[in-house]
Amino acid sequence: MNIRVATKADAAAMVEFNQAMALETEGKQLSEDILSKGVAAVFGDPQKGFYVVADNDSQIVGGLMVTFEWSDWRNGWFWWIQSVYIRPEMRGRSLYSKLYDFVKTRAGEAGNVCGFRLYVEKDNEHAQAVYEKSGWSGRII
Repeated sequence: MNIRVATKADAAAMVEFNQAMALETEGKQLSEDILSKGVAAVFGDPQKGFYVVADNDSQIVGGLMVTFEWSDWRNGWFWWIQSVYIRPEMRGRSLYSKLYDFVKTRAGEAGNVCGFRLYVEKDNEHAQAVYEKSGWSGRII
């Protein structure tokens, strides 16, 4: 399993994952056209954020997006973890923990990250349990 920053070549997987996550967690059908443009916008503008993927033998099996929020109180950046998705057949293998560890390492290298925040649906108790098991110490919204 290779955890890495996503490239534009991974955009289709990010679209697929976002569509699947929205349907699974909120029962929403997302417009593929709008979503594709939104994902492309992240790849086109590093100030919007970046994606991290789990690559298993050249197949993307999980991913997440990191976006940024400036904190004047802390004179640093919060990194928001969003759009987390793991293919169902790959769940239960600590992939989220590996993705999160990768993000924490990148934040340490950046040197100006003061904390993490995570968006998760309040009714998604399974995801919350996964995050807590992974040692999540940030703020879950």
